[in-house]
Amino acid sequence: MSLKKMSIDQKTLADKKLTRNTLAKEIIAQSIYMKEKGLTPGHTGNISARYEDGFLITPTGVPYNQLKPDQIVHIVSLEENCDEQKLWDQSGFRPSSEWQFHRAAYQANKSIKALVHTHSNYATILACAGKEIPPFHYMIAAAGADVIPLVPYAIFGSKQLSDGVKISMTGGKACLLAHHGQLAGEGTLAKAMELAEIVEDLAHQYWALLQLGDVKLLSKSEMKAVHQKFKTYGQQNI
Repeated sequence: MSLKKMSIDQKTLADKKLTRNTLAKEIIAQSIYMKEKGLTPGHTGNISARYEDGFLITPTGVPYNQLKPDQIVHIVSLEENCDEQKLWDQSGFRPSSEWQFHRAAYQANKSIKALVHTHSNYATILACAGKEIPPFHYMIAAAGADVIPLVPYAIFGSKQLSDGVKISMTGGKACLLAHHGQLAGEGTLAKAMELAEIVEDLAHQYWALLQLGDVKLLSKSEMKAVHQKFKTYGQQNI
């Protein structure tokens, strides 16, 4: 059984007041799953989840299979005017260098409770080619919009990159980062990881279609119907 399937059964992170330790363990489980599934190489990528007035995020430079719950960093606020020296415990582990664009995504979209950032292969290929993912397949709607947009390139950890993420995640739940990778957000850690996998799969399919030449796209009205259908998709009265 995969680590993701063994993860905590959550309705949404907002519905359950999880302890910091429990949520940190879930972040670690998903991080290991991400690595084992080949969604990101080496120490790249990062994962976070909303917690209290801020969020918990993986630390920089620690291999996922060596992570301990007390190494998951608590960013205590989403406010940009908060003194950075007070945003996390300076005596402990430093957060991922990408913590600022996680904050930007949470600011942009209140429905997002967890984020997964990967350098997955095909999403990164498209991002390096300067391509967004258009509505060639109805599953684009899983990312909350008609396209999976491309954030213009800016160096990792920069305010410019965070600003681009904020714009792109305002209307959706996933984006590509030019010359970098992808970012996916959802209501739980497990669902955010699933969306990251869907984005990678769509990127692979779109890359293959580009090799064939002309790509047929769904219209705005067709995508509108899909978004409406998705409101009840997969629901069961159990």
